[in-house]
Amino acid sequence: MNKKIGNIFKGDKVIWMVFFFLCMVSIVEVFSASSGLTYKSHNYVGPIAYHAFTIFMGVVVAILTLNIPCRYFKLLTPFLMLVTGLMLLIVMFGGGESTNDASRWIRLGPFTIQPSEIAKGTIVLAVAQILAAMQRDNGADRKAFKWILWVTIPACAMIGVENLSTAALLFAVVVLMMFIGLVPLRQLGKLVGVIALMGVFAVSMVMLVGHDTSDEEPQLTKTEQVNMPKKKKSGVEKMLHRADTWKSRILKFGKDAPSPQEYDLDKDAQVAHANIAIVSSGIVGKGPGQSVERDFLAQAFSDFIYAIIIEELGLLGAAFVAFLYIVLLYRCARIASRCENNFPAFLAMGLGLLLVIQATFNMMVAVGLAPVTGQPLPLISKGGTSTIINCAYIGAILSVSRSAKIKKEKENEL
Repeated sequence: MNKKIGNIFKGDKVIWMVFFFLCMVSIVEVFSASSGLTYKSHNYVGPIAYHAFTIFMGVVVAILTLNIPCRYFKLLTPFLMLVTGLMLLIVMFGGGESTNDASRWIRLGPFTIQPSEIAKGTIVLAVAQILAAMQRDNGADRKAFKWILWVTIPACAMIGVENLSTAALLFAVVVLMMFIGLVPLRQLGKLVGVIALMGVFAVSMVMLVGHDTSDEEPQLTKTEQVNMPKKKKSGVEKMLHRADTWKSRILKFGKDAPSPQEYDLDKDAQVAHANIAIVSSGIVGKGPGQSVERDFLAQAFSDFIYAIIIEELGLLGAAFVAFLYIVLLYRCARIASRCENNFPAFLAMGLGLLLVIQATFNMMVAVGLAPVTGQPLPLISKGGTSTIINCAYIGAILSVSRSAKIKKEKENEL
């Protein structure tokens, strides 16, 4: 029996344990954080049953993915580049579905797909191939830098039109992969300088063109957003609206925190109730299912689920969740260091960085260390295809740990 189970759950056992704990935390906390919606809809089983089914499908996808030898991932790259490119173009030119005034999804029958989630893994896959193919004795060939930018910049530009935080996250992962892949530091230094100048220019344009709407109307709840009539916007109108959103978030983050008596719970509902959830948690928290602020946070089960985790599981539970992501990144680094070939090593590190950096941003937003970005907590937040895709990333890492050639230890050769 144990042998049969071992044949199914192959690969790095520590990553399997981290994956298991993250899935368990997800089921418990999403069930708790979604209780407000279930009460209003009078459907108490449906939402958590759907999420549990999504997690189950994600585990199945992870198992299927880990059984693909990592060398075959190279064959998928051209196909994934073509498909994600077409989907991103469809979304950019108004062919996607809108939620919260952002068109980021494509509907395929009963399912909705967020192309940016697939694009992140595709770019990591492509960058890993380029770095592996252009490695030399003293590091990466100088031409690798150019090829990586040719692949990355168009994808980040298309993603950034509707989801700037995801584009920035992806580009940060690519830069770190180039650093790990020994791309010349002079090239990376120039790139960082250009990014800094572009960042200053972009923020300046947002502050100049954008209109701060934070003081005009309170934030809508999730139910109100869904029931609100949608109006088709032109490309220019969508860009201007996103500029308004970015400006509001920058101004909110830059303001000094008001006193409790002056805080407006209607205009700053998400940040305010996230802070209340955190300060009322204590060391061990209120206990699973005992959150109070989940009824007031519009994105309690997604963007701000870490605040609910802190409220219910306390500082110890929050530290444990953060520790799981640290262990995941450490194991990815260990797997990469043992790979004989470069491609699986870069792939494992790239996917590990992708998951952990996104988790870091989400947790920083929840505790007020970063402006609101809309990034969910990987493998924990409620999601459909995004959860399944993240599980596929875990499966790819496990495939590397299982099928990549391992370096022979010199000690064993002596």
